[in-house]
Amino acid sequence: MTALLLHGYASGLYSSRRIAKAAVERADFMMIVAGDPPDFRTISEFRRRHLPALAGLFVQVLKLAEKAGLVTLGHVALDGTKIKANASKHKAMSYERMKRREAELAAEVERWLKAAEAADREEDGRYGDRRGDELPAWVADKAQRLAKIREARAALEAEAKAAADEEMRRRAEAEAKRKAQGRKKNGRTPAPPRAEPDGKTQRNFTDPESRVLKTKDGYIQGYNAQAAVDGAAQIILAHGLTQSMSDQDQLVPLIDAIKDNLGRRPKEASADAGYCSEANLAALAARKVKAYLATGRAKHPADAKRPVAGPLTRAMRDKLKRAGWRSRYRLRKQIVEPVFGQIKQARGFRQFLLRGLDKVKAEWALICTAHNLTKLARPA
Repeated sequence: MTALLLHGYASGLYSSRRIAKAAVERADFMMIVAGDPPDFRTISEFRRRHLPALAGLFVQVLKLAEKAGLVTLGHVALDGTKIKANASKHKAMSYERMKRREAELAAEVERWLKAAEAADREEDGRYGDRRGDELPAWVADKAQRLAKIREARAALEAEAKAAADEEMRRRAEAEAKRKAQGRKKNGRTPAPPRAEPDGKTQRNFTDPESRVLKTKDGYIQGYNAQAAVDGAAQIILAHGLTQSMSDQDQLVPLIDAIKDNLGRRPKEASADAGYCSEANLAALAARKVKAYLATGRAKHPADAKRPVAGPLTRAMRDKLKRAGWRSRYRLRKQIVEPVFGQIKQARGFRQFLLRGLDKVKAEWALICTAHNLTKLARPA
């Protein structure tokens, strides 16, 4: 069953129904199932039950690729791509609209409940012993909608309160550190963080953990998938997935994941401007990884117009400008971007099938495993 799933993912078939159909129509799939094709429900249940173990196959396949000589850890390129969630962006609602709609629905449901009671009394008199105490379907639907809105609103409020508490804790630590160092306080005291969500903060009812993300083609309801790719044979060395639009917090975890997976770090790493920050440049220097990070969005990375404040960022800009077209940064596009093209265009993976952050992370791990298997199969 594992071989069937992986071959399906490597062939661009992700739905359990499409895999089950291929098992009775395609010779390569028929050979795997030995003429005994499973039902699509069996495939779906197997994937659901063993999803964490299937995600763990990534490291095993990666080590096979290393033994085959497809991994050199010379130059590694990092990038992220936005992929649609199994949810529509039109099934989301802002916090401000939730409050307004909750009040409207509560009043509407109450009015309809009274109407239903009146109708029940009339029907009892008309039909005698026949039942008439069930709520009409349209009342139940509104009540369910109201419950969902209240649940989503409570979740947004809990997230906002947790973020506010974390910000207060961070400020208290910074203040204690300042006092311990005897430094003078500069500027005005910042306003306390809001414990209530912003009115425009949205939550999706189908997949609450997905987020509205901006892409070059507009906004999608989805996740930000990450990959670190080796320059020798475009093998994915580490993967990640986040709800955030920003890539900045993903660079160090990806570099550390490479060390966890293979026991050593790459010699060089390149990434676009979304990953560039003083903290990331310092972290790469501490890990003895040569960094080639764009300091801004531009045709040539050293020509970015955005202001460069930190010393490490200025040094990186000068480093890229000094090397010109010979800069190792030029390798980034030809290493990592074709991988996303192969996954999304050649194999047609443009939307996750599962819902929830943990399940989607495991699904992305399966996609990366299938990609590495296709690379491993070619030299073999």
